[in-house]
Amino acid sequence: MIRMVKGERQARLAFIDELKARVGQADRAVEESVAEIIRNVKEGGDEAVQNYSRQFDGWAPERLELTRQEMEEIAQACAPEFLEALRRAAENIRIFHARQKQQSRIDPMGGIITGQRVRGLHRAGVYVPGGTAGYPSSVLMNVIPAQVAEVGEIVMATPPGRTGRPDPNIIAAALAAGVDRVFLMGGAQAVAAMAYGTETVPKVDKIVGPGNIFVATAKKQLYGVVDIDMIAGPSEILIIADSSANPEYLAADLMSQAEHDKMASAILITPDEKLAAQTVEALYRQLESLSRREIIEESLDTYGAVLLTENMDEAVEFANLLAPEHLEVCCDNPFAYLGRLDNAGSLFLGHYSPEPLGDYFAGPNHVLPTGGTARFFSPLSVDDFVKKSGFVYYPKEALLDAADDIILLAETEELTAHANSVRVRKDGK
Repeated sequence: MIRMVKGERQARLAFIDELKARVGQADRAVEESVAEIIRNVKEGGDEAVQNYSRQFDGWAPERLELTRQEMEEIAQACAPEFLEALRRAAENIRIFHARQKQQSRIDPMGGIITGQRVRGLHRAGVYVPGGTAGYPSSVLMNVIPAQVAEVGEIVMATPPGRTGRPDPNIIAAALAAGVDRVFLMGGAQAVAAMAYGTETVPKVDKIVGPGNIFVATAKKQLYGVVDIDMIAGPSEILIIADSSANPEYLAADLMSQAEHDKMASAILITPDEKLAAQTVEALYRQLESLSRREIIEESLDTYGAVLLTENMDEAVEFANLLAPEHLEVCCDNPFAYLGRLDNAGSLFLGHYSPEPLGDYFAGPNHVLPTGGTARFFSPLSVDDFVKKSGFVYYPKEALLDAADDIILLAETEELTAHANSVRVRKDGK
């Protein structure tokens, strides 16, 4: 049964601390196993990847890479209405992310020219889980920002599967999003292959995308060899609601995230005790008809809660303390709270903006910070797939005008060679 936290303020704060502690250190055995996989793939290349596919997936394809024709044939198994929904979602996501794109700039000031050059990464790798964790929506969310950023080449890795064919929905999403190359490989070995490159898998500059604990650990261990998006933890939803909210909607939205994982957290914060009780009742009534009932039940029992606050101001305060991945504002005037909710991966405003709208269709990215990291991390965006370089041009006269200041600053830091670099030009040597 989902817990109800009310009474003293300290009890609510204690629950928040307990929730944040659920994302602990990675298991040492997992760390060691992943390190060995990475080492073997770095040394053994394609053969090592194929061996791990046989070991973990039960099958390895003769060729790691799918041809474009093979991708199109696999995607033909998808329902036409699914392909159309995928197309509409991709269009919304592309429109939203196109507005994020930055341009290179030149800033002339007299004879001085400074500026910034912005360009896409040379190559990005996208990891996409297979099997029961295969999410075509994640393909769109990870690939489209990279494409908008004009990344030179987008490479996707997805497990081969025990049937010998990847998930058709994932391949259809790859075609819709504009993936350049697809490789049938999964797990930590796929992450290592993209990080180091093999005989057939090209080395990438950045790896993004969700995965199990082995994939997440591989990304963490390879950070520095390549860039990564983030280390994702269990999914989270927090809802703050006033008396105008519909308890049936609240219950449905809480369970929409609880079904992801037994460690997912689903929390309602409200000052309305009647609404809280009605939501709990609706939770267990709706739960009866859902396919992932056992996962939802364990998630709600262990990491779910209804927090009763003194008022909506306290609800906002606790929302900022939790810094959730998804934050629904189910209130009569949600925009009144928008400027005060500083720590959230993505916000869903009003009674008709449920979290799945953002997961699939609206446009803002669903790759979001978890575990309280929304205090300092942002959703995946076009900025994650670009690199920037500043540039400077000073004519002689401008450098001479600034020379004394530069020399003083350099010598104050006792970096005399820095000072000398300017002094030799000032003295005309």
